[in-house]
Amino acid sequence: MTLSEIPLTPDNQQFNAVINHKNYRIKILWRESCWVMDLMDEQKTVIISGIPLITGVNLLAQYNWMDFGFALFVGCDDPMQDMPTKTDLGLTSHLYIGRE
Repeated sequence: MTLSEIPLTPDNQQFNAVINHKNYRIKILWRESCWVMDLMDEQKTVIISGIPLITGVNLLAQYNWMDFGFALFVGCDDPMQDMPTKTDLGLTSHLYIGRE
């Protein structure tokens, strides 16, 4: 599996991403205790909402039936850290696209 990092900052943000030749809109928000992600199509129609950014799992695993053709993973530079903090997203915590 090939991993590519999606560059982030520790701020609420929205951006477009082309993944496997398809346009997506991604929204990342801080929700009091963790970062969450919304995945939308290019018309901003929500596909999946409120995915918590946690380490150690494919964030899209429970949606395999939707056949995205890619995976999303969060990794933290500190192996003891379970999720990005409010101030380290994109700095020492990272969001990756995994492709076969």
